[in-house]
Amino acid sequence: MLKEIFVQSYYPRVKEAGIKYGINPVVLLAQIAIETGWGESVLCKEHFNFGGLTGFGKPSEFWPGTKVQLCEKGLTYRSYPDARSGILDMARLLRSSYASACNVSNVPAAYAQEIAYSRYISEVNGDNRQNYKMLLVKLSATMSKLIALQFPEHKD
Repeated sequence: MLKEIFVQSYYPRVKEAGIKYGINPVVLLAQIAIETGWGESVLCKEHFNFGGLTGFGKPSEFWPGTKVQLCEKGLTYRSYPDARSGILDMARLLRSSYASACNVSNVPAAYAQEIAYSRYISEVNGDNRQNYKMLLVKLSATMSKLIALQFPEHKD
């Protein structure tokens, strides 16, 4: 997906989630871009799962409990009815599980440090904390510019 289309498609929902859960929408959108490959992942396109959220836990206001398994013997992931539900549930989970990161999300480098060195990143699965942190900072700057171009009323 083109970066401009990604921002146009998801920023309004991310902004709503950011306001509701006290997370800077710029860093949230940057994180979603990383997690979905700019909206190209199967989880994003077919199941509105924007963070690779596994199918554990109780249903919530935004997740009815629907699950999907992408490959035999693979993990079970959450499947959402629409993009708004998926984005709001991701923000809800970030706020409830990574409050220290959310609390500093207005400073993208501080958020990136907190989230990259939290249990959100699993080096057991091959994740690289330092690379994730640097990419999140870089994409936050990119997002800020793209959002400003497409949504001039947005204020950082």
